[in-house]
Amino acid sequence: MNAAVEVLQSSHQYINRDRLWQSLMELAKLGATVKGGVCRLALTDLDRQARDLFVQWCEAAGCTVTVDGIGNIFARRPGRNPALPPVMTGSHIDTQPTGGKFDGCFGVLAGLEVLRTLNDLKLDTEAPLEVVVWTNEEGSRFPPCMMGSGVFAEKFTLEATLAKTDAEGLSVGEALNAIGYAGSRPVSGHRVGAYFEAHIEQGPILEDERKTIGVVLGALGQKWFDLTLRGVEAHAGPTPMHLRKDALVGAAAVVAAINRAALSHQPHACGTVGCLQAYPGSRNVIPGEVRMTLDFRHLEPARLDSMIAEVRQVIDNTCEEHGLSFELTPTADFPPLYFDPACVDAVRGAAQGLGLSHMDIVSGAGHDAIFVAELGPAGMIFVPCEGGISHNEIENADPDDLAAGCAVLLRAMLAASQAIAHGKT
Repeated sequence: MNAAVEVLQSSHQYINRDRLWQSLMELAKLGATVKGGVCRLALTDLDRQARDLFVQWCEAAGCTVTVDGIGNIFARRPGRNPALPPVMTGSHIDTQPTGGKFDGCFGVLAGLEVLRTLNDLKLDTEAPLEVVVWTNEEGSRFPPCMMGSGVFAEKFTLEATLAKTDAEGLSVGEALNAIGYAGSRPVSGHRVGAYFEAHIEQGPILEDERKTIGVVLGALGQKWFDLTLRGVEAHAGPTPMHLRKDALVGAAAVVAAINRAALSHQPHACGTVGCLQAYPGSRNVIPGEVRMTLDFRHLEPARLDSMIAEVRQVIDNTCEEHGLSFELTPTADFPPLYFDPACVDAVRGAAQGLGLSHMDIVSGAGHDAIFVAELGPAGMIFVPCEGGISHNEIENADPDDLAAGCAVLLRAMLAASQAIAHGKT
């Protein structure tokens, strides 16, 4: 029996659960916080240390490591046919200021564990395999988020991205040079045979449904806006209710409308007001201005637009009713994405073959896979996280679930390698 086929037919006993967990815990020491989380912002010295550790591990696993001009790291395990495009996997190792141990890091180290497992089995693949660390996925220090994969996919230009600055005025280019990760590999023009990204769910669905594997169908489209409502500041006592132009009353109607629209467009609809500031912010002054953010998400473009239209009508109506004016400014627009059917099937088939409980799921957050999907077939694998909590220092995941997700990743990558070798992608 072919060795690759044997692994595809096996249980997930080949994954070294303890080695994967120990690698995650070792990486988490770099930027460890008192509350048990990680603060490792992109392109800081802590990020450099984490990158150095990843490179060290990959070279020990026999990989060739290259770095491109935006600092993305590529660890390549050769295949029998170097002319084939690589099967890629990866994620990010930068964190939020109060981040956890698993967001992004699991995807990177699951990829490394796949390579280590293949080494243990002395198993070659037809296509080369690559594990990637994408630069600045979080966007916490430098906007925008998903920076490295965005440059790789030519969504952002390298020149403009290197010029982005942090709050202290330091540019991305300067920071890359400072940590020694301004690489020479070209940032674009690379073939992608297939790409898989393993990730904690960052939500509560898998845990609530008691499923181990999320087969990710796609990612919600996102449209963000800044809304400013303007009325008239006035004294809270002498001003009669019917003569007020209260911007916060208008804002309350908008908040309710967003919640109502999201609930009425299920499944896969989300609507959020994440920021709201009332001015002047005095307890006995009627708010004359409110600034707020609007976040709309849906998997279907038409229903996403319908949600926005419903809320826009409420904005018009409440401004007319309360004598307000408004400004609505678009700030982000990510179209809905369906992952490649063959990659989705590879993930689902791997979970089924391993006897793991699984369900179809949709990503409500942005991930590097969304940009890489524009260059080649892509898919994602979700595993549960405790309480659905992420972007938080108490973020946690079960070692068995992580190992199971890694086993699915191994089988999906081997299946993709075989498909590429037979010209089926």
